[in-house]
Amino acid sequence: MRHKYLKNVVSLSLNSEKCNGCGNCAEVCPHGVLDVAENKANVLERDLCMECGACMQNCPSGAITVKAGVGCAAAFILGKLKGQEPSCGCADGSCCG
Repeated sequence: MRHKYLKNVVSLSLNSEKCNGCGNCAEVCPHGVLDVAENKANVLERDLCMECGACMQNCPSGAITVKAGVGCAAAFILGKLKGQEPSCGCADGSCCG
């Protein structure tokens, strides 16, 4: 089963111009968010990203950025783990749209 978190809130960003096509990102992504085709990484489905940061940490060219462990996706995961409602600390709606 492929888990999606919250729609259109993931902080994952890919700069394909910087990508060297090494494939590290696709190899370490636990949810298969990234793939490499024609020597460039591609984001297959952004909403599957859990913002763990593994892709960014293993990208030698700095083509990937993600705010690991923050934002609404992290709040959703932590809420589920703690049995509470998700809270990312943005009650004013500034980060969750």
